[in-house]
Amino acid sequence: MVGVGVMTLYPLYFIVITAFKTRKEYLSNQFWPPSDPTLENLRQAFRSGDLLTWVANSLLLTVVSVLLAAIVAALAAYPLARSRFPGRSAFLGLNIVLMVVPPVVLIVPLFLFFVDRGMVNSRVAVVIIYVGLLIPFSVYMLTNFFATIPRSLEEAARIDGAGQLRTLWSVIAPLSAPAIVTVVVVNAVWVWNELLVALVFLQDNNARTLTAGLTFFQGRFLTNEPLVMTGALIATVPMLVLYVAGQRFFIKGLTAGFGK
Repeated sequence: MVGVGVMTLYPLYFIVITAFKTRKEYLSNQFWPPSDPTLENLRQAFRSGDLLTWVANSLLLTVVSVLLAAIVAALAAYPLARSRFPGRSAFLGLNIVLMVVPPVVLIVPLFLFFVDRGMVNSRVAVVIIYVGLLIPFSVYMLTNFFATIPRSLEEAARIDGAGQLRTLWSVIAPLSAPAIVTVVVVNAVWVWNELLVALVFLQDNNARTLTAGLTFFQGRFLTNEPLVMTGALIATVPMLVLYVAGQRFFIKGLTAGFGK
């Protein structure tokens, strides 16, 4: 376990210590913390690398895609968890199949589809793709969790006059906070780190996400390792903060959702 922990944390350690070194110190001291930490790499990265634009694009696409996927998945998962209707088993089976379809096989038909509609370099197109890719896992996760909630709570809400949407919003959603946070964290990390769709569909520099932009950033500053690691650090921190903030709900929701 110690070895696995070291292997997992070492890349983050290397990114952090390198980002605060000058190139001269990096060449003479690659594996130890900087003797004289500097913020010059951070200032230079934002001055010369369009990082602010890429960060803003990533934040926009992540927030919009994750929220839309969570809303659609909750609306689909609720009847799947509580109702028995013709085609339910087939729908759940198809949903599981879609979870294992690699996105790379969808790139060509999706690209041709959006080219015909003039939507390449469109954030709307990327959001549509991301939401479509996120929904299968989200539906599976929320369906399993919703099924664990006692039906007596819904019956009490209906006696008080609440309809299905009100019951979902006021009763089911609050009780499902661990599962919803899990879905949000997992989906946000995936969207934030996603590269293939972003490279193919966002070809304009001002439309790129941070992950896609860093591939060009790395090529531009290939010989300046501390600056490249600064870009990697900027890409890592937001999702690390999100995971730490939602960790308590994340663990509970993951075990409950998959344990059903």
